Amino acid sequence: MQLTSDSGNIIPEIAQPKLNKPELQLGSNGEAVEELQQLLTNLGIYAGKIDGVFEEITQESVKQFQRQVFLPEDGIVDNNTWQALYTGAPVNLPELKKGSQGELVMKVQRILKSTQDYIGYVDGEFGAITESAVQGWQVRNNLPDTGIIDEATWRTLSQIPQYM
Repeated sequence: MQLTSDSGNIIPEIAQPKLNKPELQLGSNGEAVEELQQLLTNLGIYAGKIDGVFEEITQESVKQFQRQVFLPEDGIVDNNTWQALYTGAPVNLPELKKGSQGELVMKVQRILKSTQDYIGYVDGEFGAITESAVQGWQVRNNLPDTGIIDEATWRTLSQIPQYM
């Protein structure tokens, strides 16, 4: 995913080292699926059997986790999903600030609307109202009130329950 910065430039995805884990999806099975199910269980997201079989309940748990950490909700466990599972937090996300735009800004606006910090339209435009909402969230969560969504702010935002 790419976002447009306030200067109109494209913000590239941040490169992270690749874990040596297989890509998993519906129909996968084996030890890596057991590990996945255990990680999701430890995070309180998966309540099924740890049996190494990637069925619908595992897929839905993966999607729920992906939603929580701002990844595409495709139910496929790729490198970014593995990294987020190991850290229990969002990974590889760009810094968002006034002037940023796109789907991630819309997700942030929706989340901050659910906490009643954001009162504007969910339009994907990181303007003054979004910046103010982020600052309010940061103050309430003992973060520097920069109005910029950095790694620490992404982490706290990922703790808010998100529903489809």
